[in-house]
Amino acid sequence: MLQAQATLVLILLGPPGAGKGTQAGILAKTLQIPHISTGDLLRLNVKGETSLGKEAQGYMNGGKLVPDDLILDMLFDRVGAPDCEKGYILDGFPRTLAQAEAYHKRLGNDVKLAALNLELSDDVIVERLEKRFVCSGCSAPYHLITSPPQKEGSCDRCNSPLVKRTDDDEKVVRKRLAVYHSQTAPLITYYSKGQSFKGVSCNRPINDILEEILDYLQEVAR
Repeated sequence: MLQAQATLVLILLGPPGAGKGTQAGILAKTLQIPHISTGDLLRLNVKGETSLGKEAQGYMNGGKLVPDDLILDMLFDRVGAPDCEKGYILDGFPRTLAQAEAYHKRLGNDVKLAALNLELSDDVIVERLEKRFVCSGCSAPYHLITSPPQKEGSCDRCNSPLVKRTDDDEKVVRKRLAVYHSQTAPLITYYSKGQSFKGVSCNRPINDILEEILDYLQEVAR
């Protein structure tokens, strides 16, 4: 088990379909720290009609993007919870350099940050996403080849039906990858300037990827 003196912040970078959600879920259980998705946070705040959620809903109702500052308010409200004292995993955030810079201005110095870039080619991603499904109830990710459900068509956790995401269509995936390369990929350069950054090839078994990540985190914690 990883033992870190400071709060561990693990940032997972990589294109859509590289396996960030899968690895984040396994790492959260292994390291016993929360896996936090800002997309999930936004939905929870809106559904729960929190003050931040109501503010976000106002932007969404007007057809506007929710401002980064508001997303950060939700994020720091969440990571202030007791279960984040040892650390947390960020999946899907930051997406842009502006978000990264704003996040780190508010982060403080009492954390041990590690950034991982999950690497996979566009063609392999398109092929993978054709076989990807998600639980309609709890949003747990599945893949027919690498992480199939125990019972075909239903979630292992809550037994809800598995569905295919509309954004896993090849044309949509290609567009998402183009956006990633133009907006999010520069984060690799941003984080590679720091002391704790590692690229991880994801064109191999999940357990091999996990083992490399855990070995790296052991080095970071020293």
